[in-house]
Amino acid sequence: MVQKEPTSAEAHIATIAGSFERELHKLKVAEGKAANLRKRATAYRGKLFTKDTASGLLDLSVERLSALQDKLYAHNQYGMLICLQAMDAAGKDGAVKHILSGLNPQGVRVTSFKQPSSEELDHDFLWRHYRALPARGEIGIFNRSHYENVLISRVHPEIVLGENLPSINSIADITKEFWAERLHMIRQFENIVVGSGTLVVKFFLHVSKEEQCKRLISRIDDPTKNWKFSLGDVQERAYWDDYLDAYEEAISATSTADSPWYVIPADDKWYARVAMATIIHSHMDSLNLSYPTLSPQQKSALRKARKELLR
Repeated sequence: MVQKEPTSAEAHIATIAGSFERELHKLKVAEGKAANLRKRATAYRGKLFTKDTASGLLDLSVERLSALQDKLYAHNQYGMLICLQAMDAAGKDGAVKHILSGLNPQGVRVTSFKQPSSEELDHDFLWRHYRALPARGEIGIFNRSHYENVLISRVHPEIVLGENLPSINSIADITKEFWAERLHMIRQFENIVVGSGTLVVKFFLHVSKEEQCKRLISRIDDPTKNWKFSLGDVQERAYWDDYLDAYEEAISATSTADSPWYVIPADDKWYARVAMATIIHSHMDSLNLSYPTLSPQQKSALRKARKELLR
């Protein structure tokens, strides 16, 4: 089959994509290093591309992801888990919608973890997350993830009391050592997941408090967005610094070479989406996926089947 030559615009986008991938390492939190969230940008300050150019780059990344998803399923050795965490109104849902727009929905599973059920509370805090992991050949997305157990639960430790844990009878029993052990358990969980053949990539959409305020007001002023607004989002803004501290410790303690955290500037939604799509593609591409190779016997069977169909 003759391949179509790329247009000049397509070639330009491909060139930008290569340069962009080399820049994205700056968003990655190195293992053993502090996340330094308060020093990280929440808006894109580069000059590599504009919002208009980003649209073409996102389309290219989605197209590449679609091709890799097909190979991921056919290869049937690996799965992929994408974890999304952010402050309220940072753009997680929109990112999922745009990045996965070109993928086969049969091979994608999105799980949003809400308040745990009574059944889930009768198990360890990771139990429900184990159950939602992607199978081989699948892409799983945790839109809010197991990290909620060291984020909102840390900001509001009374939540932990509902887990009915041994030796935890009051908030006073929830010490720094408790949180350190819980972070250690999360690392062990992710090590098991990675060791079983699942890529783990984690994103923190880093939005500023000012930008969050604009988006919340937009949800109030725009009738088509009223359904998105929750009074609880405004109430939680009072705990902004507490959440940032919790994120800082969690990301710093659990970003590893095999399950890295990326801190994505999220004040510009278009930038966040294209950055995430490019990073996901880069990780999937590192697997060197391929379609299964047929044995001579299998090829012979195909030829016989073809002849039978043409009779």
